[in-house]
Amino acid sequence: GVNPQEYTGIKLEILEWSEHGSQTASAIPELAGKRIFLVAATLRPETMYGQTNCFVGTKLEYGFYLSNKADEVFVVSERAARNMAFQELSPENGKVVKLGTISGQAIIGSKVNAPLSEYKGGVYVLPMENVLATKGTGVVTSVPSDSPDDYAALRDLKKKPEYYGIDPKWVEDFNPIAVLSTEAYGEMSAPTLCEKLKINSQKDRVQLAEAKEAAYKEGFYSGTMSIGDFKGLAVQVAKQMVRAQLIESGDAVGYAEPEGLVMSRSGDECVVAKCDQWYIDYGEESWKALTKKCLAQMNTYGDDTRAQFEAKLDWLNEWACVRSFGLGSKVPWDESFVIESLSDSTIYMSYYTISHLLHRSLDGSEIGPLGVTADDMDYSAWDYVLLGKDLPSGHSKAAELAELRRSYLYWYPLDNRSSAKDLVQNHLTFFMYNHTALFPEREWPRSVRINGHLLLNSEKMSKSTGNSLSLREACDRYGADATRLALAVAGDSMEDANFEEPIANAEILRLHTLKEWVTDALEALAASEKTPSEETRINSVALCPASAPYTTLDRVFNAKLDMYTLATGAAYEAMMYREAIINGLYEFLALRDWYRETSAATGMHPTLLRKWISRQVIHL
Repeated sequence: GVNPQEYTGIKLEILEWSEHGSQTASAIPELAGKRIFLVAATLRPETMYGQTNCFVGTKLEYGFYLSNKADEVFVVSERAARNMAFQELSPENGKVVKLGTISGQAIIGSKVNAPLSEYKGGVYVLPMENVLATKGTGVVTSVPSDSPDDYAALRDLKKKPEYYGIDPKWVEDFNPIAVLSTEAYGEMSAPTLCEKLKINSQKDRVQLAEAKEAAYKEGFYSGTMSIGDFKGLAVQVAKQMVRAQLIESGDAVGYAEPEGLVMSRSGDECVVAKCDQWYIDYGEESWKALTKKCLAQMNTYGDDTRAQFEAKLDWLNEWACVRSFGLGSKVPWDESFVIESLSDSTIYMSYYTISHLLHRSLDGSEIGPLGVTADDMDYSAWDYVLLGKDLPSGHSKAAELAELRRSYLYWYPLDNRSSAKDLVQNHLTFFMYNHTALFPEREWPRSVRINGHLLLNSEKMSKSTGNSLSLREACDRYGADATRLALAVAGDSMEDANFEEPIANAEILRLHTLKEWVTDALEALAASEKTPSEETRINSVALCPASAPYTTLDRVFNAKLDMYTLATGAAYEAMMYREAIINGLYEFLALRDWYRETSAATGMHPTLLRKWISRQVIHL
């Protein structure tokens, strides 16, 4: 899924318009008497002490948008303005108030006030080649000491001011300022990395991406502040402090947008909206420790699954758990919301243990054998049945509820939960959390089996392309047995399984051939029982006398027969069905063929053939 990306919107107030910008702004009467701010979205508010300039895209169009303060106007991209309108940053929630437009080129050369910057007299707006209207606000504040992109762009502008169409004075006296110190790159991480990676200009996108990742990672995890009110503090600690200080002083706003493009079914681009919301705090340390203990005890049927759960547990914190519309259970303490689907139904499997006693019909319209109605199942009843809490004295359904409690304790805990790989990061993790919160350790889930999606003939299933096959269609076309085998061999891991129709067709022939051969074998075995001291031969089945001792070939066959049976059993136990079919059918048939061919002269031993047939039936 796509999550919100939270930024700090730095308010860069216009101190002096460029000539072109002044002409554009003065032509819009609604701007008279307003304070105008370029709003730059940053993920690194702690570096704002080192601002030397501001970047805009020369080919982008910006708008003048009325903010939530009557005398303030924001200059941002239209996309950013739409997001802001749903985050209480416009005069009316959800409504964009646009006063006019201005090109990025017209803004170049304007002087702005950069909050916290050491350049107190203001910094200039400069051109940058790679500013996007689809990310952030379209305005980029520049900290060349710690951003390799900013350093490369500023260096290009200083080298070739005429080429970029700027006045040299806009850049010549603005140099990187030491903001934070790191062990690996000192106080000037961006210049150091640009030199190390031989980055010559802002066009070296591959090296710049590498440098950016290295600078940001080292700065966040190992950096300490070299300047400002929080000098000496770790960057991890100072980051939120600087952000809060900027917002409190009115020099910044909180701004968020989707991490990537999200389109609604109506064809509209989705935004991040600020709404009333309830959260579940999955980051609470004692609860997280219990859940990690639960995971450690669980069988995940593979290291990949366990690693994904562990990674999620390490960074999961607050989760927005409700929504204001759609299907779902109402929040008990605030019925204006319903519980969102990933947070809901995390312990529903406990209901399976008693559902047969509560209702006979799927929709619950026919009351179950105990005569317990939905009205009888109040909070105290559920607390008793599932949690073992005491019932209020004199409860009218005490005996019936005791029967429900016995059924719950008989069936719980959950032996296995099978689900899809995309739910590991949310619903299945919540499933573990909520079990540890509600139930004692002996009732925690015992295993989770994760599977990928199902491909059809190595391609994604899609009705629109015609590459689609329902389970009913598969059974009608290939029969239930061949369909089961083709599904089993499609794959066991978290990788997408691949149902191949040629394999399903081949399984029909394999099963038919097996059935025909076993029919002959059973006929031969029946004949052998009547004449145990004689050889028996029916069609392709040749048997030695039943009274004959085992030969070396017989003993080898018997040992391998047991080996494949044990391997098949272990695969079934681990729910590795592809391995089960390989050992329990394919290898087992190959073993029979080997035995039949090598003992063609003397015949197969009836006792071992009967054992093989019995095991083959059990395997399938």
